[in-house]
Amino acid sequence: MSSTPLTHTVLEPKVLYFGTPVSVISSLNPDGTTNIAPISSSWYLGRTVVLGIGTSGQTLPNLARERSCVINLPAAEHQPAVERLAPLTGRSPVPPGKREQYRYEPDKFTAAGLTCAPSDLVTPARVAEFPVHLEATVAAIHEPADDDFAIVEAHVVRVHVATDLVVPGTQYVDTDGWRPLMYVFRHYFELGSRRGRNFRADQ
Repeated sequence: MSSTPLTHTVLEPKVLYFGTPVSVISSLNPDGTTNIAPISSSWYLGRTVVLGIGTSGQTLPNLARERSCVINLPAAEHQPAVERLAPLTGRSPVPPGKREQYRYEPDKFTAAGLTCAPSDLVTPARVAEFPVHLEATVAAIHEPADDDFAIVEAHVVRVHVATDLVVPGTQYVDTDGWRPLMYVFRHYFELGSRRGRNFRADQ
């Protein structure tokens, strides 16, 4: 890539999804079933995960009540299942602002063609087909007064990784094999080729 300075244009984009991994959040419904919902906003620092959760769905009240969740990370090949989940809501009745695009679905696992797997340390179920599961407890929820989302701080208490993605004999994820599903300006992508490594990388 050239190091020549670029010319820039001022934009007012509708969203700022420049690229994040898709997460599917498992949370416990009041009736004891597990709700699963895809989100596009998450970032990680140590074992803390910060999640952006819409306020009009079922996930946020579940997290506020139960204080636990599973952050399921799909691979790129799971895009069809994630998109089957996208127009569904576990909230009934469907909030007015969602009625034109969403429908209520109490059994999202079946609707998306996915399977429940029990968790070890939290109550919500994991998504068996996805290669990474992060069981977590909710540390804090912040709700900005003028936005339709909440900022949820979660602490990861257990990590499950598909065995074929683990470097044998280590605690490392095989970065050549891990192909997360990425979300960029409301389009799905997968990672391209490796471009290098950070100086702190152990593997």
